Parts: sequence; structure tokens; C-alpha cells
Amino acid sequence: WIRTHTHNWNTGWVGFYGLCNPKSKPNPKEAGCTKENPHPTQNLRFSDKYGWVGSGWTGGSVCGCVCTPLPPCLDGAYIRIGPNPQYFPRGPYHLFDGDGMLHALTISRARPPTLCSRYVRTHKYLTERAAGGPLIPNVFSAFNRFPAGAARAALTAVRIALRQFNPAKGIGLANTNLAFFAGRLFALWEADLPYAIRLTESGDVETIGRHDFDGKLGVSMTAHPKVDHRTGETFAFRYGRAPPFLTYFRFDADGGKKPDVPISSLSRPPFLHDFAITEKYALFVETQIGMDVWRSVFRGGSPLRSDPNKVSRIGVIPRYAADGSEMRWFHVAGFNPVHVLNAWDEEDGHRVGMLVPNVTSVDRALERFDLTHAQVEKVRVDLDTGMVYRVPVSTRNVEFGSVNPCYVGRKNRFVYAGIGDPTPKISGVVKLDVGESAVACRMFGPGCFGGEPFFVAKDPGSSEADEDDGYLVTYVHNEINGESRFLVMDTQSPELEIVAAVRLPRRVPYGFHGLFVRESDLRRASGP
Repeated sequence: WIRTHTHNWNTGWVGFYGLCNPKSKPNPKEAGCTKENPHPTQNLRFSDKYGWVGSGWTGGSVCGCVCTPLPPCLDGAYIRIGPNPQYFPRGPYHLFDGDGMLHALTISRARPPTLCSRYVRTHKYLTERAAGGPLIPNVFSAFNRFPAGAARAALTAVRIALRQFNPAKGIGLANTNLAFFAGRLFALWEADLPYAIRLTESGDVETIGRHDFDGKLGVSMTAHPKVDHRTGETFAFRYGRAPPFLTYFRFDADGGKKPDVPISSLSRPPFLHDFAITEKYALFVETQIGMDVWRSVFRGGSPLRSDPNKVSRIGVIPRYAADGSEMRWFHVAGFNPVHVLNAWDEEDGHRVGMLVPNVTSVDRALERFDLTHAQVEKVRVDLDTGMVYRVPVSTRNVEFGSVNPCYVGRKNRFVYAGIGDPTPKISGVVKLDVGESAVACRMFGPGCFGGEPFFVAKDPGSSEADEDDGYLVTYVHNEINGESRFLVMDTQSPELEIVAAVRLPRRVPYGFHGLFVRESDLRRASGP
């Protein structure tokens, strides 16, 4: 396809995978062509890969055969979230702009596994569903060039004035990540409030609604909060295009939100997708990527831009800081991670260590995913001297990584990550030893691609269990025969042996991040 078709990269990743020209005229002879659906083959080609499985693919379904019995620790639900446009895109479309859809595989000892796919019922989703079409412009693809971008901005202002939708109720997609904290399960998107969700006893997925923590979270929150499993606390932040460009905050073990800590030491809007915590600090990376919304409207392209003249910085602030002036910045050239794997304290807090997949080709990192390369690096910051030390752990192209959740904020030995082929398609998973590079690898096979591997401990309550004593779980789709499976891999085996697999009743589109939630936590999250 790449060799025989030209491609406008402004159409984004789904366009790269065969989205037909949205300006083409419908062919009356085309099978299934109707006024409501003039391009049926576009739907098929679009749904073959990343997005759009169609609104009919939402009910719970009992899964097919289980190759071997599932491990007893997998008693709960594996949920992955990703973008899935409610309406077929009529113009340029970027992967980040799809409405959030959850794909939940409920596993119980009492009944066969059940798969349910549901949209997160955001304000945007419900408003456009009632209108019968898109109303709210997409962030990454609506303002693709002038004057079309300016016209869409003006039309949006008119629709707000006519009360066709209310941005105060949220314009978020809830398509990026999932987190369980404060006794609730949340679907997250970093420019809106979290959406609380729950799973019913039958395995269905329900949206409870936007959650503002008793009015104390008024704007938005990162899609990558960090939960300290030892203290029960959760740490988070938000960033935006108006000062203060970064605000840090936390939640206590009961879910009570603590006061904001505005950080005023950033001079322009950053792109801060992820961060890390240690037992003493919180760490942020201000990369060469920043936000320029108005340039997107009037000159076209993504609102995120890379600046080759900018030097990246690592920010370190005390974990329980009360004032943003406590933030210290350390310059480090060529350092552009989108995600952070973990961080920890060293030498009684005089040093901090951090693990990241550093993007080495940042100029088109958020537009040409296939051209990006991320290598895992171990970084040490000496807080006394200001020196930053970097050591590559693996030069292989890996992203969408995770660690044992019990080791968040503490020194870990192992990392589990997806092998980009090219990113964001994941052709396999790798287990990395921080001190010895790759120690195990599992490729999914020809035409098979999965997503982020998530670690599930065999005995999460044991303080004596090995860090890597558990399983990796993920969804994998076979593009040759159209079959999707849920895979369970033994993390202590030399080749990440597949110990169980569940055949899914339908395709699960490639998505972003996933989470395994135990049955006991699902019951806690089922309240109002």
C-alpha cells in the first residue's frame, strides 16, 4: 500500500492504514452503498486496523475456547482503552481524536470469560449522539489548514453561543488510560476531568460520569496518575496553554484531593503527558515538544510542535511540596520521553533515578509514529552537583512499557515493554533487566500485533514474592485470519511463554493503555 498510493500525512495514523480519500464520491454500484453510508468499503478498511468497530459492537459476549486454564490470580477484569470514532470521519483524522472505547474482558472462576466493548459516555459522546453527527472539533485533526481551521473555530464559537453544546460540561474523549484509585475506576484524558466507570456483575461496562472530587478538581488531570500502593496515595498534575502551565497535586488514601501546587517556572506551554514519583520527589520532563494551538488553527497541522533549539529539562520537586518554587530544573540535551516507566531515590535522596523510553526522532514524533524510535534509558540526577547521567538499557524500539505496580516509586529491576513494528503497532513484548538489557522476548508471529503489556502479580499480597513473579496480559490481533486473542505470558520463563489464551468473539482494535482490576476492587468501584 505504501509503495502504490500517495498519502497525506495530515490524515494521521488511521489514514496510513488504508483510510480512503474522504473527498471521493460514492460509487452507487458499490455493495452496501446507501445515502447514510456512501463509503461502505471505507468503513471496512478503517475498521480493519486501528479504529472504528462500529456502534453495534458494544454488547457483552461470551468468549471462545480457553486454550489452557487461566491462572487463579486472574480473577477480575482486563480492560483496555483506545480511540474509536463514534461517527466515521468525514475529513482528516488523527489517531488521538477518537472517542474513548473500553474493551473489558471479565474473568471469573464461576463462568466463562466475557468480553464487553462500550463507549465511555462522555459529554461529547452524548451531545453528538443526540445531534446525529459530530459537533465538537477534534484537537489534532480539525484545524489542519487555513482557512478551514479558522472556519471550524468560528463555527465552534457559534455552536457554543447557540447552546448546541456546553464546554463547561467537558469536551474530553476519555480515550487514553485507566486508573483505579480512591475506590473508583476512571477513564482518563489529560484535557478533561476523569470519568468514573464500573463493571456490572454480568460484565457490562457503565459510565457513572465526570468526577471532580467534591468540586476540588475543577479543570483537568493527567491521564497518567501515579498510585503508591504502599501508602494508598495518588499523585497527579495538569498542564495547559495558560499560566501556570503546570500544576501538581495529590490525593490521600481516601481520595481526598489536596491543594494545588502551581509551578510557575515554565515560560511556555509544554507537552507533559507523563511523570514519575519516588518516595521523596516527583519528576517531570519538559521536552522539546510544546503546544501552539493558534498556529494549528491559522497555519495548520498538529497543536504540538517540536523546537530543535530548545534544551530539555528534568524537573524535581519534593513529593509533598507546598509551593511551586521548590521545583528544581536540570538541563539534559536530546531527552524527549513521552512516557516514564518508573523512578526511585538513591543515596538517601541525594540522587534520583529514572527509567524512560527516550524518543530519538522527536521532530515528527506525534504525527509520523512509524518514523519514531524510542530506546529505554536509565537516568540519574545528582541533586547536589546538578549532573545528569544517562545509560542506555536497550536500543531496541520499545514503548508502552510497564513495571510491577507494587514497585511504582521504588527501585525496580524489570521492565516490560512493547516492541514497535513500527510504533504504535506492537509485534511482541520484551522483558528488560535494568542492569543487563533484554532477558526475555516473545514475538506474536507473522501478521499478529498487540498492545501494551500489563503485569499481574501471582500473589500481590506477598511481601516475599519476587518482583517478576507474575504474568503479562494483553490483547493480540491476527491481521491474516482476523482473530483476536487475550494472551497470558509467564514473566519468569526465558521466552515469556504463553500459558493461556482466550479466543475473543470479535476484533479488539489496537488501542493505548490497559489495566487489570481484581474482583475485590471491581466490587469497590461498583458503588454510585
